[in-house]
Amino acid sequence: MSSLSPVSRNAVIDCTKGLACALIIWHHLAFYGPMADVVQPLLPGLIEWLYEDARMAVQLFLVLAGYLAAASLAPDGLARHSQPWVQIVRRFVRLVVPLAVALVLAVLVTALVRPWFDHASLSAAPTLFQLLAHALLLQGIVGEESLSAGVWYVSIDFQLFALTALLFAVVRWFDAAPGTAPRARPTPGQIAVVLLAAASLWGFNRDADFDNWAVYFFGAYGLGMMAFWAVRSPRPWAWSALMAALLGVALWLEWRTRIALAGAAALALIAAMRSPQLQRLQGPVRLQQLGRMSYSVFLVHFPVCLLVNAVVTWFWPESLAINLFGLCAAFALSLAVGRFLYLRVERHMPGWQDVVRWQASLVGTGMLMTWVTAWV
Repeated sequence: MSSLSPVSRNAVIDCTKGLACALIIWHHLAFYGPMADVVQPLLPGLIEWLYEDARMAVQLFLVLAGYLAAASLAPDGLARHSQPWVQIVRRFVRLVVPLAVALVLAVLVTALVRPWFDHASLSAAPTLFQLLAHALLLQGIVGEESLSAGVWYVSIDFQLFALTALLFAVVRWFDAAPGTAPRARPTPGQIAVVLLAAASLWGFNRDADFDNWAVYFFGAYGLGMMAFWAVRSPRPWAWSALMAALLGVALWLEWRTRIALAGAAALALIAAMRSPQLQRLQGPVRLQQLGRMSYSVFLVHFPVCLLVNAVVTWFWPESLAINLFGLCAAFALSLAVGRFLYLRVERHMPGWQDVVRWQASLVGTGMLMTWVTAWV
């Protein structure tokens, strides 16, 4: 959702991010309730679709993240940077500063509503280890409950980026060919990405035990990287055929709708990015704006929706009209708070001082709320 590449300032990419972000918000509104539970008899089909299927929009984020990672790390299949750790650290900083701000909000909102809103969507009072795990993006790996919905994706995004950067660093010495023009033959780095994507699509992604690790999601991410190289290639059909073959085998081994969607999105991205007509289209301005700030909106929407759910349920637990209005208000307020986070935090280049300050704020706020909860 967040990118270091200027390629992300493309209308097709921004609009796709915006659409995916909106779907994820509405999925969480339907999934966590309870406002959606009240509205469900009025719109049963829509609520059920948002509950069950809208979450697959995350596949669009994975494909786009891979596309943008290829643009940033290896636009021609060769490692652009000789020091991958610099890029990995920079990625970590860019991800965790807005995340820490959003988690502080999540901890505060959860503590605020816990005394009078008894619902399964509330997380327990955080522990010190849980807070530190979130600060280091390790909560899924060490088995800690997430403090907010969607935090798992941030951890996976960082893992995928770091894995890709290290992968290109390892194979760097196998290819010292000069020049930056697109090449006819795949580079060792591109071959490594294809092989790892195949291993993910055909193996790792079929085992839920790996779903806290990058290899589980690298299939969709790798398809996004291949889509970028296809767009730059003089023979995009070759990359497209390879992607279709990888997908065909993956779906023959086990049908997974999420993988079919990721593959369709990657192939459609090639067509869209190579089409002069589509490149001239700007799309809805509001959707573009949402795409640009989608990471911030994604981070803050859960505590915002939690607060609106708590207020509406406390005062108007059975009012169909007010609960329907509450769903729309929660969505609109999520965009507003996300925009504030984007303008004040994400859009600026944070440094290590920002990391330390906000990580300390997260840990301090979490422990304070735990102490308050224990005494109230």
